[in-house]
Amino acid sequence: MANKRDLSLNEYNISKYRYRELKNFCLQYREKKMQLSSITLLGSAGTESNGKGNAISDRTANDAIRITELKRDIEIIETSAREVDETISKYILANVVDEISWEYMDAPIGRRQFYAARRKFFYILSQKK
Repeated sequence: MANKRDLSLNEYNISKYRYRELKNFCLQYREKKMQLSSITLLGSAGTESNGKGNAISDRTANDAIRITELKRDIEIIETSAREVDETISKYILANVVDEISWEYMDAPIGRRQFYAARRKFFYILSQKK
């Protein structure tokens, strides 16, 4: 993000560091979706042992916890976009997840309105996260 300008969210009382945290959280969206699809509960190795007969972890339980975390993170991003405006939520997601600017999308609203909606998205996301 060295060549990208930080979004000013002072009107929502969000610091530039909080914005960066939220932006990076959104940039992990595709990675989280891929991880979610790759985790399978079938064929779990069961429990592992530390050699003294004590169970260290249960892979199935760990996978279930990870699935829950991934689903929650994905849902937070998606619902935040829908709460801004259902009709432009896919454009907001394309912008914050894939870094596609308004100029390269066929968004049904103007540039200024789009970026105002994007700022509102980060406000809602900040409240949920």
